[in-house]
Amino acid sequence: MRKRKLILFGLPLILLLGGLAFYALVFRSSPAAGFTTGVVKIGDIEQTVLATGKLKPKELVNVGAQVSGQVTRLHVALGQSVRAGDPIADIDAQPQQQALRAAQAGVDALRAQRSARAATLVQAELAFKRQQMMLAADATARADYEAARATLDAARNDVKGLDAQIVQARTQADIARTNLGYTRIVAPMDGVVVAVVTKQGQTLNSFQSAPTIVMLAKLDVMTVRAEISEADIEKVRPGQTVWFTTMSGSERRHYARIEKIEPAPESIVNEGTASTSTSGTQASTASAIYYIAQFDVPNADGRLRPSMTAQVSVLLAKAKRAILVPAAAVIRRDSKGHATVKVVGAGGKLEERPIMVGIGDDTNIVVRSGLRPGDKVALVEAAPVAAPSDVGMDF
Repeated sequence: MRKRKLILFGLPLILLLGGLAFYALVFRSSPAAGFTTGVVKIGDIEQTVLATGKLKPKELVNVGAQVSGQVTRLHVALGQSVRAGDPIADIDAQPQQQALRAAQAGVDALRAQRSARAATLVQAELAFKRQQMMLAADATARADYEAARATLDAARNDVKGLDAQIVQARTQADIARTNLGYTRIVAPMDGVVVAVVTKQGQTLNSFQSAPTIVMLAKLDVMTVRAEISEADIEKVRPGQTVWFTTMSGSERRHYARIEKIEPAPESIVNEGTASTSTSGTQASTASAIYYIAQFDVPNADGRLRPSMTAQVSVLLAKAKRAILVPAAAVIRRDSKGHATVKVVGAGGKLEERPIMVGIGDDTNIVVRSGLRPGDKVALVEAAPVAAPSDVGMDF
């Protein structure tokens, strides 16, 4: 009985002592317990600025009407390819034809009047010459001579006035002829119909603004307008390599070079309007500021489409086969590249070690000195990645 009691009371004590021994063996022998470790390795790295952009056709034209009237025929459909000069639409030409006939009739009427006045001018010239000879022979009165000269001057002025009216009437006829030509809409360039704005049978009014019939675009070259945040704009400049992917699920990179960076954000237009409308009231500055970086990319296969979203990466620096340490292991990093890591040494002990670092991304940082491939480091809160201008660029 006594032996049984000893077993019942001693067994829990033995288990407790065994647990304490196991805890001491495992955790006391590993000073790095509680830290996740990473391994220093060899690899390639790219430091980039990320941005979001929109794809637009390199050339986009609104094909519109310059005269009012009903669209009697639409020659194209959405997605159709056209060549420069191909018909796009026809507008009812009857009003323009009538205007041209009226203008041409006005020209003909003035020409007939001029012919009659020209004959009168010839008679006035002959009468004046007779009066001139008779006056020299003292065979006519001075008053008759002066009357003949006045009649001649009036006839000449009538002809000149009709000449001016004829020029004006011809101009009106040319305008009417041009307006008649505007009733046939043709493609101004090679391209693809990306939007049909006006339907066949619709009536257009061009008095206030030229109405758009279709939108025509060249899709063999696309333009990307990427929004660069004000925090990154000083790192970006024309000529830098850039690539982007689309949200179509494909990981294909489309490469280009930045062509230009607009000097002011697009929001400056709204800011100017707001400052005028508020009469000096300070506008809100809570909204983010973005600057537009623009570049073109070939689109021979037509996979890129207007208004696609582009996930843009601007290459700032890169390094190949460099020694890389996890970014989460770097602590106390300064702008000159001095940093510190905790290396897992013999027996699992952590030792703090100074290192020199270079460029980095969100995952890894280049190690210039202080670590070797295969070293294990403790992962802590990652330090901010300095710009390549601060720590040197690796190419």
